[in-house]
Amino acid sequence: MRRGIAVAAQAALVLTTFAAGPVAAQEERQIMADIRILQMQTQELHVLVSSLAQALTDVTSQVDEQAAMNRKAFADSRLLVDTVADGIRILREKVDDTNVRISSFSQEAEALRLSIPRMPMPVMGDEVEDGGEAPVAIAPPMAQPANPGISPQRLYEMAWADYSTGQWSLAITGFDTYIKTFPRSDLADDAQFYIGETLYNDGRFADAVGAYDQVMRTYPSGDIVPEAQYKRGLALDRLGDTDQAREAFQMIVDDFPDSRMAALARQVLDRLNRP
Repeated sequence: MRRGIAVAAQAALVLTTFAAGPVAAQEERQIMADIRILQMQTQELHVLVSSLAQALTDVTSQVDEQAAMNRKAFADSRLLVDTVADGIRILREKVDDTNVRISSFSQEAEALRLSIPRMPMPVMGDEVEDGGEAPVAIAPPMAQPANPGISPQRLYEMAWADYSTGQWSLAITGFDTYIKTFPRSDLADDAQFYIGETLYNDGRFADAVGAYDQVMRTYPSGDIVPEAQYKRGLALDRLGDTDQAREAFQMIVDDFPDSRMAALARQVLDRLNRP
């Protein structure tokens, strides 16, 4: 009985093995097919990735080339701008030089015009009755020119040379002649200021105050006014007139607060206001 059961079990096992064999083979074939499909897709993906990498390389190369072109174009533009700026600067310097030359020529012409004496109009003598002698033209004496042909720049330089070497009287005469000969010159206010400086250096403080006052009265918009006011205050201080000196320095601080003279005036005011 037991032997029959064992034979039956073996037979069932054999039948089961034969029955499972075709199913396993079919699953294996399906798996192999799936693997081949995955391999094909992997190859296609690899080809696509390679194409994308090549395209990215091409785009990067084009971007680099464009960037290089842009840098070169920017450098060329910068060079062109610098060249134009240099040209404009040179042209401006030439224009300024031309303006200076024109101004110098104008002053020279003015000096020459002033140096040429005007021809006086003849003055007729007293009329005579009929039958008398013809009237005689009497010429008045010729007026001497104020400046015998010297240029404004040369005249100013001569006065300045006298000032710088301590020739006070000659300097005052030179600056005064310059002001009278060229009253509308750009250096006329400077000439008046240096008259005050000459008097101050010569110890004539009261006269220096009057000269500095003349700068502010005659040339109120001149660029030398703050310095003239400051030196006026120093001259007043040397004269012992502390109150007016303090007013002069305070006026600089009020009217020209950002100037160098205002900074100096504040220092003097601090000294004068100390107890």
